[in-house]
Amino acid sequence: MAISLGTPVTGSAQTGFTSPTYTIAQDNATSLYAKQWYVSACGGTQTGANVHSVSLPFTFSFFRPASLAVLPPPNSVGVIPSFPKNVYKAITRKGMAVASGTLNGPQIGFIRSELSIPAGADTQSPSEIRAMISMHIGALTSLSASIGDTTISGVI
Repeated sequence: MAISLGTPVTGSAQTGFTSPTYTIAQDNATSLYAKQWYVSACGGTQTGANVHSVSLPFTFSFFRPASLAVLPPPNSVGVIPSFPKNVYKAITRKGMAVASGTLNGPQIGFIRSELSIPAGADTQSPSEIRAMISMHIGALTSLSASIGDTTISGVI
């Protein structure tokens, strides 16, 4: 099944936000091997949060490898010499002001998640891949407010 992001996206808990949602629309990705969406509306209470614009981008992109790696055959003694990885990336970018009263414009913040899947695991261990992804996203969702607080306070 292809990557498909439904709208609205339900945001996870953040201090000061109440029931955040993000209405998204398909955007043109910068690569043939990616899909991208932009945030066209914010729902719930998110005082100070802006939707996508040229100056303050708010996008989510998902990339797959341009060339998918496959597991090489074993050598003459039965050893697979290397294990290439298929690397997938999810990137969220958001424009934000960093200083008032200056000539500096907004800056772009990024969140990057990268999945590095050994070639061959797709057929031998699909459940292990799914469990890894499920746990990763679940942990990020569970820690969302704490991560947000830590990025503001610097306290871990």
